[in-house]
Amino acid sequence: MAGGIKMPGEEKKQQKQEFWRWTESNWKNPDLDWNDAKIVTAGIDVGSVSSQAVIVTDGRIFAYSNMRTGSDSPESARNALNYALKGTGLPEDRIDYCIGTGYGRVNVPMADRSITEIACHARGAHFLYGPEVRTVLDVGGQDCKAIHCDGKGKVTDFLMNDKCAAGTGRGMEVFADLLSVPIIEVGDRSFDIEKEPEPVSSTCVVYAKTEATGLLRSGWKVNEVLAAYCSAMAERIYSLIERIGVEERFAITGGMAKNKGVIDRLMKIMNIEPMKTEWDTQIAGAAGAALFANTLVAKGKGRK
Repeated sequence: MAGGIKMPGEEKKQQKQEFWRWTESNWKNPDLDWNDAKIVTAGIDVGSVSSQAVIVTDGRIFAYSNMRTGSDSPESARNALNYALKGTGLPEDRIDYCIGTGYGRVNVPMADRSITEIACHARGAHFLYGPEVRTVLDVGGQDCKAIHCDGKGKVTDFLMNDKCAAGTGRGMEVFADLLSVPIIEVGDRSFDIEKEPEPVSSTCVVYAKTEATGLLRSGWKVNEVLAAYCSAMAERIYSLIERIGVEERFAITGGMAKNKGVIDRLMKIMNIEPMKTEWDTQIAGAAGAALFANTLVAKGKGRK
């Protein structure tokens, strides 16, 4: 811009907060040294909203990353892997086998093969939560999946909702931006209310946005609207789970597992207690992919 003069409104535009944006992260296991590993594998999950990469050494998680998916799937896969490797000293060419999964699984350039996210989330949940898990709910960026699995993390049955933003991570991002509430605060703020409101009536994000705007204009507080939408999302997700049924025990993967506004209301409807994990629930798909890769290499079915 000539002379460094700012155009009217430009500064305000540059400072506009992206309320939907969540914190990206990476992690390295301080107790593992990749130099000691016989088998090193990777799983890369390129979803519609987020991408994760997990590095596994001899069947144990060595490092992972969790970041926003960009407009280009191959680049998102590359960025996720680089972020997982950052600071580990592990060279990429030491990875014995890589599996891609998720929405963009066919566009993971460094993958030796791809596996569906349904199989990978079941396998990943089996690892993250323990072998007792029998029902997995994965709430992704663009869809929800209810999965039954056996004691080895193998899928025995599953159901998916339609490709609609209602009841998904993307739907929550849209609402966070609409209401100017940072997405990481949505869950807590939805409970900062005097009385639980009725859920918004529409399951479509487009119409729900219109309804939410009308509620605000009629005098509803922002937190009340958040509560109404979180409740509607919980009911939408439950309608999927109800169709397949819950086989104990129950685990949740995906970013929505971190939103207590939706999950606590869902658990109240279901009247059950979900399994707990200390792992980032968003890495389940990538973890499952990396573990599948580890099994293939261990059985001599890796790269020739």
